[in-house]
Amino acid sequence: MSMPPGPVIVVDDDDAVRQSLKFALELEGMDVRLYESGDELLAEPDLPTSGCLVVDYYMPAMNGVELMDKLRRRLIKLPAILITARATDDMRKRATSSGFSQVIEKPLEDSTLLDSIRGALSIPA
Repeated sequence: MSMPPGPVIVVDDDDAVRQSLKFALELEGMDVRLYESGDELLAEPDLPTSGCLVVDYYMPAMNGVELMDKLRRRLIKLPAILITARATDDMRKRATSSGFSQVIEKPLEDSTLLDSIRGALSIPA
């Protein structure tokens, strides 16, 4: 029996987005952990060593790329997906250089995010 994949860690300041992602991902059998801010995630004493990050770009205090930079400095190497309402070319370049594998624009209406998470967790569709 194979080990179950690590959790999907969702960091978004919008409670509705967090809760809807939790609902949808749990329906797919995934373990989901929710964080309202980058600071809340960084304060977590026991970050998992496997799993996947889904991080919003536009958040108060610290944007998603700044959060990823701090996680990488802590040697947290989880695969990561950036979600945003407005992606610019500059944001995409900074996200990629910070370690995000993808930038996905909201609204999250099709299976793009789910497919990306499955790929990051190596779960067949």
